[in-house]
Amino acid sequence: MNKKHLFSLCALTGALLSAGPTHADAHTYLSGFTSKVNQGFFNTTTGWIEIPKNIVNISHDQNIFVGFSWGLLRGTAHAVSRTLVGAAELITSPIPTDDYITPPYVWERFSEDTRYFGAHYPGFWTTYGPLDDGDDD
Repeated sequence: MNKKHLFSLCALTGALLSAGPTHADAHTYLSGFTSKVNQGFFNTTTGWIEIPKNIVNISHDQNIFVGFSWGLLRGTAHAVSRTLVGAAELITSPIPTDDYITPPYVWERFSEDTRYFGAHYPGFWTTYGPLDDGDDD
């Protein structure tokens, strides 16, 4: 390899390395990617926990009869929704987006009702359990 080719190779390598993302950007993307994959996997596999979660929360707020009837229906709807959202998170994990579901895992903030895509409808999704965005303020 002559000096002209070596210089061209060094210049091209330097240009490619300087145009790449910074270490902080790569770390943020990687942590977001792994977080989204984890959420997708666990929400897909543990979505069924929404059923007892809703039965317990509604029974605590109303009574056991409402908990076993409305809680079972509502928990089934949330279980299917959480499972589908988990699958969507797995599929779209390479694309950085906001969280699709709050709380991100079914076992976090167990008394809080599940919300999707940042939607907050007072009187419907926040009737059972406090509204908490996970901030420790």
